Amino acid sequence: MQKHSFAALRLFASFVIFVSLQVGITSCTQSKSQDQSIHDSTAVAKADTTTAKTDSSVASVTSNYAPLDTAAYNQKVNWLCRQDTTPGWPVKAPYPVPGAVLPFKRIVAYYGNFFSKGMGILGEYHKDVMIQKLKEDVKKWEKADPETPVVPAIHYIAVTAQELPQKDNTYRLRMPHHQIDTAINVAARVSKDALVFVDVQVGFSKVQDEIPKLEKYLSMPNVHLGIDPEFSMKGEKRPGKEIGTYDADDINFVTEYLAKLVKEHNLPPKILVVHRFVKPMLTNYKKIKTRPEVQIVIHMDGWGPPAKKRNSYKLAIVHEPIQFAGFKVFYGNDTKRVNQPRVMSPEEMLTLHPQPIYIQYQ
Repeated sequence: MQKHSFAALRLFASFVIFVSLQVGITSCTQSKSQDQSIHDSTAVAKADTTTAKTDSSVASVTSNYAPLDTAAYNQKVNWLCRQDTTPGWPVKAPYPVPGAVLPFKRIVAYYGNFFSKGMGILGEYHKDVMIQKLKEDVKKWEKADPETPVVPAIHYIAVTAQELPQKDNTYRLRMPHHQIDTAINVAARVSKDALVFVDVQVGFSKVQDEIPKLEKYLSMPNVHLGIDPEFSMKGEKRPGKEIGTYDADDINFVTEYLAKLVKEHNLPPKILVVHRFVKPMLTNYKKIKTRPEVQIVIHMDGWGPPAKKRNSYKLAIVHEPIQFAGFKVFYGNDTKRVNQPRVMSPEEMLTLHPQPIYIQYQ
């Protein structure tokens, strides 16, 4: 595999200016590039077919949801990994508390920010048009994989990385709560069962400071969380100048916090989506703790032609198993930027192994 340095990464900023309390604020996000040095490794062993281990805390939770069918859970997890020979798949993890979405349903999400056409499909189209397009993509997935029900989702960037430092020098901007309310309302228009994800780009802030600010929403049964290591800056360079990172300690804080909410409010498991397109975005992955109350998706969100996306999926997701796999499609960057006539189809994405159970369109 040809090597590329961080300096060679093609990061393109998209800016949006909006007025809040008569103050002009500029928000930005960067497109992901897969031109990054990460090393391949060879899969040599068949994955253990034991998919989950029991956890005594599950039995102690009184739930409003039907008890978990562990046999069905094991069958579906094994099915997703049926053609993968990479060690570690299926991942051994505690059985989820009742009400789990994964692996029984595939999530198909639209991503972005309502203030910006450049940050994803949520802001690119009028809401009526966007909702119809999402419904059409859901139907495509239902046709491609009739055995797996599809649940639509709105994945809204609630905290955006910034080019400018802001008053507190965090280089991040929190969206007003009424915009998160809009995301919830839009999801309800898509389907009564639709999910919402609030996504966080911390800049020079920390998940320990940003995630609790969203507790009002994360305490809702249909609202879940995404975190983006690309914009978690541990050095001196601002967001967009280099790729950021999270460590296992960061992930473990987030899952412990979410697990606490699940227990306090008697919720179904929370889903945590962690973006990743190169290995350095997530360090010490073997130390990440899986919990009955949280289902972790490591989500390949690099852009490029299909061959490059497949390779990034293999290197950043498959070779470091954590729990569930996700995959992103860029309507713009996967086509116009790389001279491709179309994006990957659901049928093509289903040839990935393990199969991704979370799909995101930007």
